[in-house]
Amino acid sequence: MNIARLARYGYVPLMLVGLNGIGIALAAANAPKPWLLLVLAVAIATSFAVERVIPYDPTWNGTKADSARDRVHAVVNETLILVSVAVIPLLAAIVPAPNLWPGDWTFPLQVVLAILIADAGITVVHLASHKIGVLWRFHAVHHSVTRFYGLNGLMKHPLHQTAEMAAGVAPLILIGLPVDVAAALALAVAIQLLLQHSNADYRVGPLKYVLALNEGHRFHHLKWAGVGDVNFGLFTLLWDHLLRTYSYDPRRRFTSEQLGMAAHPDYPVGYLDQLIEPFRRLTRDPTARTR
Repeated sequence: MNIARLARYGYVPLMLVGLNGIGIALAAANAPKPWLLLVLAVAIATSFAVERVIPYDPTWNGTKADSARDRVHAVVNETLILVSVAVIPLLAAIVPAPNLWPGDWTFPLQVVLAILIADAGITVVHLASHKIGVLWRFHAVHHSVTRFYGLNGLMKHPLHQTAEMAAGVAPLILIGLPVDVAAALALAVAIQLLLQHSNADYRVGPLKYVLALNEGHRFHHLKWAGVGDVNFGLFTLLWDHLLRTYSYDPRRRFTSEQLGMAAHPDYPVGYLDQLIEPFRRLTRDPTARTR
């Protein structure tokens, strides 16, 4: 088996099962959190390597004008994810929660449960961000991208990232989410974002109709309003099937000309400008939602 074929069919299992599995084992053993950061670093390095072995679009690879900005977005937003894990004990002490968490389940099953619950909350906020003008202003930062590669997943306004994570984690905290499960969940979120936005032409067979991976998520980044309002799930497409927001066409090929926001082709590209832009647009029309 050559390296390209191995990458095409082995990349997703390596990330979803292999690296997440290592993260789950480390979290279950209450290992120091830097070990999870090391697993994340391996995931990022793997993502970049596979994108070069089996690129969906070779022109989306390589250092470009947006590369430094995307690295800043990734560091800031991944830090926010880690901080959200760190404050769970404090929130648990402040917010009384019933002891509903199934702590007697095996640890991997607890992580899967956390992923499914978080997926529902994040999907709801994601969908609302395409319908409500105020939320869209902040979510638009993520949709300004015109190429697809791993770090796009964390290319978000930090306020919107916080809103999504709060929606995903708050229900879990209210039912007694343990910190070690939260740590494994944080790693799973980061790995999923890498896979979902990867510039890798990988294959997952029929799982592409269930898992929220790059083949379906590209449709979400089409630049036209309405057309791109599909496939909102982070981990799964289950809610999209239920809400009838699922879309997929195996004949479709994507280029940079089809991505971004048709209504805002001049959207700022600098990091600080992107932090400020939602507030500028809010002062113009806080309820408008254009793409």
